[in-house]
Amino acid sequence: MTLCTASVCAAFDEDSQEAPSSPAPAPQPSSGTNVIDSERWNLYYQATSIGDYHGAFPAAYSGPFSLQNTSERDVSLTTTLYFGLRLPHNTQFYFDPEIAGGRGFSHVDGIANATNGELPRVATATPKPYIARLFLQHDFAIGKENEMIVSDANQLEGTRPATRYTVYIGRFTLTDFFDNNAYTHDPRSQFMGWGVMYNGAWDYPADVRGYTWGWVHEFHAKNWSLRYASAFMPKVANGSQFDRRILANRGDVVEAERDFAPGGHAGAIRVLAYQNHAAAGNYAQALALAARTGTRPDIEATRKSGTLKYGFGLSVDQEITKGFGVFGRLGWNDGKTESFAFTAIDRLATAGVSFQGTRWHRPADVVATEVTVAGISGVHATYLAQGGYDFLIGDGALRYAPETIWETYYNARLFHGFSASLDAQHVSNPAYNRDRGPVWIYSLRLHLELSKDDFIRKH
Repeated sequence: MTLCTASVCAAFDEDSQEAPSSPAPAPQPSSGTNVIDSERWNLYYQATSIGDYHGAFPAAYSGPFSLQNTSERDVSLTTTLYFGLRLPHNTQFYFDPEIAGGRGFSHVDGIANATNGELPRVATATPKPYIARLFLQHDFAIGKENEMIVSDANQLEGTRPATRYTVYIGRFTLTDFFDNNAYTHDPRSQFMGWGVMYNGAWDYPADVRGYTWGWVHEFHAKNWSLRYASAFMPKVANGSQFDRRILANRGDVVEAERDFAPGGHAGAIRVLAYQNHAAAGNYAQALALAARTGTRPDIEATRKSGTLKYGFGLSVDQEITKGFGVFGRLGWNDGKTESFAFTAIDRLATAGVSFQGTRWHRPADVVATEVTVAGISGVHATYLAQGGYDFLIGDGALRYAPETIWETYYNARLFHGFSASLDAQHVSNPAYNRDRGPVWIYSLRLHLELSKDDFIRKH
């Protein structure tokens, strides 16, 4: 599995607006030169711990990649340091060391839309340090108008060209730049399911922890933007090593975004397309090979360098009234090629609503609910039904049905920099199997965030 264990900079907006899930106000343009002279450097810190529980549930049978149908309890922990430094000539440098530990239910197997976005599918639960991000950002100004940028994680306060062409190069997660959504993009304060925090049908290039090396090109204008990225793919599915044959194997993604504010209420629509080339397998070829040899279908036996996988995504969010917003996502990929880098979802539809706590005098609190329906292609379902395994699902047999998860959370800010959330998820047909489930999953999330100003005030 790969997943982004570190969110985009929206994770630190509790004190800059009424609630962390509210759409951020558009940066305000200003006239003058393109000199960025405000914040020289910044430092942010976050720590998140999530405890999960599910009870026993009915299961006609289980396989090696099934969710255990007896009760389980698990805990995850991540801590991240975000460092930003302003360099000359509209250039910025970011470095994010991170420590993550914990192991999900059944080794993070048995649910395609896995239920804890902070848990990578790694071999050990012991917390380990690693570099999450290490990249340079450079703005090329187009025109003389500037906009103000507030200080945040991986974001230095100051002015940036209002119309600009920006290049990012280094190590990061592509979800920092693509498939954003104001109400569901951060498993540390919003929804936690893999297939709802990001578009589960986008098999985005990443290692087992959700990060990659590559570059991003972005053209940003007042109400719209266009971005493209190319990045390393892992050597094997769910792998920690990257395939350096960039001309043969890589992930490419392009996205167009249009921002709008009818009646002063912020909204956006984003259209994404991607293609991956990887040393991946093909479900139809695995089935044909199994038929010839009389064995269980094995996707790994058909892996070949340069195998193509492609897909599309749509993300929409819109504030309806102050403190109340709606959102949705759609996703589709070809469904022929091995689930390789993110999760085993070929089709996806998500819809939900989010409320701030203003009406009950808790403006920094958020309650939200959503439904995500995930599916797989016909050949993918046949592969699983005949006993095949993906890297995180496979019950040994399959009576197919879409996997549907209803998730609801309440996030409460208890004091400056610290919040707690209660989360419940109802999973129908885990791993697309109507012979297993349903199952309820409950979570308690604790989240701490600090900035350099917090450290300065305390010392």
